[in-house]
Amino acid sequence: MAEIRELRDVYGRRYRVGESDRELLGRPRTWITWLAAAAMLAAGVQQYGFGAIVPALSRVHGWTFGGIALAFAVWAICQAGVAFPAAWLRDRGVLPAPAAMAAGAVLCAAGLVTLGHASSLVTVFLGYSVLGGLGTGLVYATCVGAVLAWFPERTGPRAGIVSGAFAFGSVPFVVLAAALPTARAVLLDVTAALVLVVIAGCGAVLRYPPRHWWPATPEPRAWALDRAHNRRPAVRHYRPAELLRCATTRALYLVVVLAAAVLLFDLAYLATFVAERGGAGLAAAAVAVLAAATGGGRVLIGRLADRLGRHRILRFALLAGGLAQFVLFSSGEHRHAAGLILGAALAGLGNGCCYTLLVGLVREYFGEESVAQNFGILYSAKAAGAVVGIGLAALVVASHGFAGAFAVAGVLSLAAGVLSGRLTQPGRPESLLPAA
Repeated sequence: MAEIRELRDVYGRRYRVGESDRELLGRPRTWITWLAAAAMLAAGVQQYGFGAIVPALSRVHGWTFGGIALAFAVWAICQAGVAFPAAWLRDRGVLPAPAAMAAGAVLCAAGLVTLGHASSLVTVFLGYSVLGGLGTGLVYATCVGAVLAWFPERTGPRAGIVSGAFAFGSVPFVVLAAALPTARAVLLDVTAALVLVVIAGCGAVLRYPPRHWWPATPEPRAWALDRAHNRRPAVRHYRPAELLRCATTRALYLVVVLAAAVLLFDLAYLATFVAERGGAGLAAAAVAVLAAATGGGRVLIGRLADRLGRHRILRFALLAGGLAQFVLFSSGEHRHAAGLILGAALAGLGNGCCYTLLVGLVREYFGEESVAQNFGILYSAKAAGAVVGIGLAALVVASHGFAGAFAVAGVLSLAAGVLSGRLTQPGRPESLLPAA
């Protein structure tokens, strides 16, 4: 083994060099990407597949749509809220990756089984919303953190693959849920078993490298000066306590809240909206396209972000997501199937892709020292987005119908796009920023 050294670059970032991925893992670090992606494929079913079974839950049990939507909102709050505590505990050695993944596997499976067999909304809240939400959040935070740690020199493309898998995994489930409407319990039980095995199996071999680890190539200090990879390096490194006092954090947090609100609104309400106007088959197709477009868009954006600039892509994505809401409502009201599919794809490419960009923006704004914890803090904005996009949206749907809800969602996404254009790196005057 080569001598282990710690280097610093001109931006104060630290690099631990001298250990190869094969020495630490016994295999190439690419394995981490595919392990994390496989686990995320399994975990994402609870978010992107939920809308596909909402009509069945309402029909079989007679539950109100508002109550079912509220269960999804609580799930999203739990899923997003656990990201920062998981990163904080992991950085202190209290919650290593295998333990977090094992717990996540059990909790995710419990959430799915609950949806298949619960006879009351209270049980759904406890089993799916709380346990399933916490489990999915543990898997999400652990897998994204692993990519951040093992691929410090190309986080964007790898984060795009892993976060894209979170959406892709639900597509087969959505199709089967539409094709087998009377076999919901069996489908969810089988899915739960697969989710348990996949996440637990991936978690058993998932490991984190030593803090500040860097691969053999490229040379870190030369990489730091390469403008193709470091267009706008952070001025300094922010700890979580400093992050919370930063004005840029508040603006970025609000952008994430609005983006999450619109995405979660679509996931919660799109299937019901389309089913009422075009039938269950078209509703399943719309949800599947939304998930597939989100997954594909995240992979694509992960590859393009460094080259085109995260700010520019984020702004256009949010504006596209806002336009998608008006396309969806207009197409639904006129029963245009092609328009609904187009709107679902545009929504997925828009609001659904923001989390991949968030990973890179956190590093670009706040540095490397506490990137996983800082990401967890900003990712928690999804919880507030759930309150707006699912909880408050239920009131709008009840009082003004889907027309008012889609209009509000569109305006919120457009507002987020405008606000994202005003984001600046903390500590750097806007006039000194290079063109995005």
